[in-house]
Amino acid sequence: MQKLVLFALAGATTLSVSVYAHSDRDRGFHKRPHFLQGQIHHTRYVGASNDLLTGGLGASGLASATPPAFVDPLNPTAEELRTLAIYNNYRALVDTAAGGGFGQFFGPQVDAGNDGRIPGHEFLAYLTTTGTGKTTAMVQIPDSFDPNDPCMVTAPSSGSRGIYGAIGTAGEWGLKKGCAVVYTDKGTGTGSHDLTGNTAQLIDGRLTTARGARVQFRADLHPRERRQFNAEYPNRFAFKHAHSRNNPEADWGQHVLQSIEFGFYVLNRAYRRSASFTPENTLVIASSVSNGGGASVRAAEQDTRGLIDGVAVSEPNVNPTVLEGMTIRQGEAAPISAHSRSLYDYTTALAVYQGCANLAPENASAPLNAVFNKTDVDTNICRSLSEKGLVAGSSLAEWASDAQRILNEEFALQPEQNALAPLHFGINVPQSIAVTYANSYGRFGVEDRNCELSMAAADSSGLPAPLSDLQQAALFSTSNGIPPTGGVSLIYDNASGGPTNLPLSVSPSTGVQDYGLDALLCLRSLASGTNTATGIKLRGKQAAQARAVAKGIEAVRASGDLNGKPAIFVTGRADAVLPINHTSRPYFGLNRSIEGEASGLRYYEVLNAHHLDALNGFPGLNERYVPLHYYYFQALDLMYAHLKTQKALPPSQVIRTTPRGTGAPALSQENLPEIAIQPAEFDRIVFGDNQVQIPE
Repeated sequence: MQKLVLFALAGATTLSVSVYAHSDRDRGFHKRPHFLQGQIHHTRYVGASNDLLTGGLGASGLASATPPAFVDPLNPTAEELRTLAIYNNYRALVDTAAGGGFGQFFGPQVDAGNDGRIPGHEFLAYLTTTGTGKTTAMVQIPDSFDPNDPCMVTAPSSGSRGIYGAIGTAGEWGLKKGCAVVYTDKGTGTGSHDLTGNTAQLIDGRLTTARGARVQFRADLHPRERRQFNAEYPNRFAFKHAHSRNNPEADWGQHVLQSIEFGFYVLNRAYRRSASFTPENTLVIASSVSNGGGASVRAAEQDTRGLIDGVAVSEPNVNPTVLEGMTIRQGEAAPISAHSRSLYDYTTALAVYQGCANLAPENASAPLNAVFNKTDVDTNICRSLSEKGLVAGSSLAEWASDAQRILNEEFALQPEQNALAPLHFGINVPQSIAVTYANSYGRFGVEDRNCELSMAAADSSGLPAPLSDLQQAALFSTSNGIPPTGGVSLIYDNASGGPTNLPLSVSPSTGVQDYGLDALLCLRSLASGTNTATGIKLRGKQAAQARAVAKGIEAVRASGDLNGKPAIFVTGRADAVLPINHTSRPYFGLNRSIEGEASGLRYYEVLNAHHLDALNGFPGLNERYVPLHYYYFQALDLMYAHLKTQKALPPSQVIRTTPRGTGAPALSQENLPEIAIQPAEFDRIVFGDNQVQIPE
């Protein structure tokens, strides 16, 4: 195997721009891309003590319940931060609990030696973006990369996660396949700014207060403005996704395309004496999950240079352009026409109504509902909604059932997600998305405190407090980029009695602890353009904010045109984060409407699977759900075989898995049927007569 000739040293080195002296060959993908900012940071990982995939922990370390520790907790090294970030990001997306498939059906150690450790080279750099935050990109080249048979996989981060956010998904598959893997945090990432201490994170996660330092993100406040803000709202944080004024989602596709170009540049510099890499001779699969999957889909839509050969994504966050007249029909149920709602639309509905729906009699057996939710707070939410005329009924049970009805009927959320939604509310999924995306879509700054909401650590009473030095030192590795996270909470500044942690907040209009319902109603109003409580059209400042949010949402709508590229979507029917009637299902119909019989998109809908596999390790969920991750890796295998050998992709289909059942015995192949090469007619998903037809 040919070796890299440019980067021969073991250990960490930092390569400045001057390292890359251009030659006559430097054209196209040999030339440093114009969008790269500053230095490219290079590290060689030998695999024994550290590696590309597991941060030196190996599969056994990733599965351990004990996270890696810092030698000096207040001053962690860049490598220590990286290892902890890999540990946390891997476990946040993949179920590593015994019996759930880890180490058998997926995991670094499957079909690999050395406990899954993969040696190779890693390169970090900033990309040029608008706004105040920087986009991070990374290229990993495993030692198993074959320059005579080159491949590349994109791995944009899921959620708002940092640069290692897709390490356990697209990263694992690509590195084990011997492909170069190109990552980007898509302009979201874990970059945070402690406004009181003026502390921010360098590209490697270490903290700095130095002026002029190339940090991931700092709020664009003049020092005088920051001092004034701190005096009124002390201990607050700004986060890159929420407060960069950039609506990074609008550029996710471009970030992925830039990461591919960065990958080609690094490969061509690394192998400059022996090989040349171009889109014509290198297989490129656009991939990842959730937000990362959506970013790769947008990249395929925007790919005018032929950088991408195929797409394989899981549970992609796509906000498809609304195709008027199209319907979605599951089995013999009534057709659904109210599809393709935006993420912000249905998420704010969940933030408002789900707390009450937690108490619906039909949700009594929802896993961990009673563990993560407080009955008294949910009761107050129901009562407050009733007093505002937002739910019907004359009893708590009727209010709760009506809240559930609203979500299922008016917002077209699948009944299969009802059992998971209470847990998601309890761990702040819809609330956190609603706050961050309102700020991002509207391009609001931290000082705007949209809907009187801000971000800070909170003490046991719910009052804003300084984030501990220990927590802040580790924030790069523990944060998922979207508070509440890493010790930073959502604060309702207008709560009765003063600023309070949102879950403990008393609403001014109700006088009861109802999860700061007034703030959640405000967020919901920005989605609809009307005051949710009164139905009156917004005016003044709020109307302007709603228009800004709506403009931001339109900027992220997916076109549905994949330019004829082969593509696979894998989605769980029980997805309670990105409901399928607003994401994968209507995108499939939109694409078929645009591309017709020439469409290369396949859609595989998996029963008994949902969005957050990591939750499958909890009691109750382990009995009901199978890992979607398993089918995501199958999709990548199918796409790879299709691109390499022209093997036909299986038709779109429903995959009928079998839950583990009572006691959650170890997952077996009987639980996980393969994606069928020729599915039965009654399992096929088709598009006809302007309708997406889904088998029951």
